[in-house]
Amino acid sequence: MSTRADDFEVLERVLTARRSCRGYLPEPVPRETIERVLAAAQHTASWCNTQPWNVHIVSGEARDALSKAAVENVMATFGQPAPSDFPFAGSYTGVHNERRKEVGWQLYEAVGVERGDRDGSAMQMLRNFEFFGAPHVAIVTTDADLGVYGAIDCGLYVNSFMLAAEALGLGTCAQAAIAQVTPAVRQFLDLPDDRRVVCGISFGHPDPQHPSAQFTSRRAPLEDAVRFVD
Repeated sequence: MSTRADDFEVLERVLTARRSCRGYLPEPVPRETIERVLAAAQHTASWCNTQPWNVHIVSGEARDALSKAAVENVMATFGQPAPSDFPFAGSYTGVHNERRKEVGWQLYEAVGVERGDRDGSAMQMLRNFEFFGAPHVAIVTTDADLGVYGAIDCGLYVNSFMLAAEALGLGTCAQAAIAQVTPAVRQFLDLPDDRRVVCGISFGHPDPQHPSAQFTSRRAPLEDAVRFVD
């Protein structure tokens, strides 16, 4: 019989094992497995139990067509402000910029993109819109009327989805980049005007031999994020 301590140890293992997967095996995930992930994530907490998330699971030929539309969208608007439903950060400063640069160079080094290689950087950037080769992508949207708090609740849902997938041996990558091609996503999924695109989650069976799997991003120590007030 499991105890609360056992439950915590399992959760802790799943939390620490989860990583952003950017390399996948081609075989699709069985529908019943995907539904298990979705059913678990559906228990996510939300403000006033609004449960604002709506999820499209895109697979197979539809996944390929969405990827094509996304790549065409980003190529047509390259260098322009992202037409996202939620504003992106205008700039990264201080420790946030340091962390962003560190993980970016860790990834580029792992996949063989050298500093100054603009073509290599561009190709790696486009991998976002190819869903890093994942056979599935979940597109997460929220109700426009709920504003930023609807998006926050969706963020909780995304984390629940990723942890449930990790517990079943699947790889995931939450992608704000998908919001950069909101017009393509909106048209492809025929989203109504009252839905806002939050992000995508690429997922599938992870490829442990993929170069991007050879590094792990660091986490800040507890004292950098927490203050105890007694």
